[in-house]
Amino acid sequence: MRVGIVILPEDRWWAAEPKWRAAEEYGFDHAWTYDHLGWRSLVDGPWFSAVPTLTAAAMVTSTIRLGTFVASPVFRHPVPFMRELNTLDDISDGRLLLGVGAGGLGYDNFAMGGTEPTPRQRADRLTEFVEALHGLFNTDKFDYSGEYFQAVGVRNLPGPVQRPRPPLLVAANGPRTMRLAARLGTGWITNGKPAETLDEWWQGVGELSRKFDELLADAGRKPVNRYLSLDSAPVFSLTSVEAFTDAAGRAEELGFTDVVTHWPRSGGPYEGRETVLEQVVSDVLPKLHGTA
Repeated sequence: MRVGIVILPEDRWWAAEPKWRAAEEYGFDHAWTYDHLGWRSLVDGPWFSAVPTLTAAAMVTSTIRLGTFVASPVFRHPVPFMRELNTLDDISDGRLLLGVGAGGLGYDNFAMGGTEPTPRQRADRLTEFVEALHGLFNTDKFDYSGEYFQAVGVRNLPGPVQRPRPPLLVAANGPRTMRLAARLGTGWITNGKPAETLDEWWQGVGELSRKFDELLADAGRKPVNRYLSLDSAPVFSLTSVEAFTDAAGRAEELGFTDVVTHWPRSGGPYEGRETVLEQVVSDVLPKLHGTA
């Protein structure tokens, strides 16, 4: 099993850089950051942009994969975004992981003068976003015409380092978006279903995983990588070594190839102690990687 960690884009670079370096030194397989204009309870605090953050991270690391967790069409257009991603993939020498999703409700929708879309509108917009990015990466002089996005003869040279495109990981929990992930995604990301208890959350994750099996079969596709956001559960996965070990074990039993945790913060969300992270790195990661 592969393990990733999210580093929220909230620190000045002098404070953030050591975390990105440490993520690689600790042996994490991938490191991620959120792609928002502002996020939930942290919207009134410091916040930086995802692509420049990942570009800076690429310059101070050499092997760890770097990704958006996740980018959305709420404030992005696929044409300029493709250019940014090609550049990031080039600077990182092919280490980019592109996580995309429908985008949450709240601040991102209002900051540019918009309103919150309906569930159907969110699914429609994500479908166009993914279809357009898929085409833009794979086709030079690409045309696309949708309700939300258009592209006319868009050039993509020199293209990404990874061919035909960086891994396109679609975050999806609903039927339509999960079908989209099964149809076009290189991988699938899920945060499970909302739940009050840990057991209820894991039950929902299992249901989603089995549903995704069916959708892959319907699409005539072979299994793809599956990423589980552990900290969407009612319990932060780095609350203790035991909590992380249990979460990773349950995820593996349900067929997930990758799990993602969050760098512990001094306050909520993801409040925890870095000593727990360090113990997980020393005692748990080698077992998950099969090197213990």
